[in-house]
Amino acid sequence: MGRALRLAERGAGWVNPNPLVGAVIVREGRVIGEGYHEYFGGPHAEAAAISNCREDPAGATVYVTMEPCPHTGKTPPCAQLLLDRKIARVVVGMTDPNPLVNGRGIALLRSGGIAVETGVLEEQVRLQNDVFIKYITTGNPFVVLKTAMTLDGKTATVANASRWISGEESRRLVHRMRQRYGAVLVGVDTVIHDDPLLNVRLRLKNVRQPLKVIVDSSLRIPMQSKVLCNDPQLALVAATALASKEKVRAIERAGAQVLICPSKGGQVDLAFLMKALGAMEIDSVLVEGGSSVAFSALGEGVVDKVVVFVAPKIVGGKGAPTPVGGKGIEKIEEAIGLADLKVRRVGKDLLLEGRIKK
Repeated sequence: MGRALRLAERGAGWVNPNPLVGAVIVREGRVIGEGYHEYFGGPHAEAAAISNCREDPAGATVYVTMEPCPHTGKTPPCAQLLLDRKIARVVVGMTDPNPLVNGRGIALLRSGGIAVETGVLEEQVRLQNDVFIKYITTGNPFVVLKTAMTLDGKTATVANASRWISGEESRRLVHRMRQRYGAVLVGVDTVIHDDPLLNVRLRLKNVRQPLKVIVDSSLRIPMQSKVLCNDPQLALVAATALASKEKVRAIERAGAQVLICPSKGGQVDLAFLMKALGAMEIDSVLVEGGSSVAFSALGEGVVDKVVVFVAPKIVGGKGAPTPVGGKGIEKIEEAIGLADLKVRRVGKDLLLEGRIKK
């Protein structure tokens, strides 16, 4: 199952909004075939593993990270394929939470005489598929708040200089995160001050670019911004009724989308925006800045996970920006808590990851 998990990870960024799934076929302690779900619409892990088999898999054991599907979607049902190929035993990491599956695949296997074992490395499979589980059960995207700061908690200097706080290894990891998630979201102030591309710049043969979402209640975004001049078809500007219709038309003529959202406290209602993105089959969002958007996202409860890069640098400055701005929280007992905190080194930086306590 550990090998199946590692195989599944290869599909990250390509299978959305499907789950990451890997499969390994074993006979008498020998691996005779393995595979994973490579891309959305492509063969599922079980079919790929059988296709890669070096011998007839009849009578073998299949280890698969997620329950085989019993229904026909973009591909034939995997549970029926395992029955047809006379697999003797199936070991499943976790039951598929998709209402179209959710135990029906396991029931089909057992009704056909296949021995099924479930719950093997289930927690690891759940963590690997946190995006899919949130999206398939709620229809809303999984939201990650990412920031980079100095050791004294600043995201830029008093002169608003921020390139580069984090090291090269950390920045490369951020590009892999952009590849993995369906959309990257920033506030308009980040666009005005930094003029970012918000794309994936990795030396890979194939790259999937995320949707670029700019939260801009009154459409202050400059028309010459890189996000509107480079691949504008991948840009979506979320505004409110405060936006002028003339500016809306100008952005749309440039090739980008404008989504008019309800206003909440004079700003874009982020909960509404997430529901809208989910309806567009955006299963995950990486929130990269700025501080007001970060506070709003946390305050509205749309964030699921926080990722913080901490650089071994000190810049000081009473007015230097911090990762989370907004009104702030008055009482310490009302502070937003993190669970399952993990810390690791990325180059010279520290990476802290935690899940929001709901």
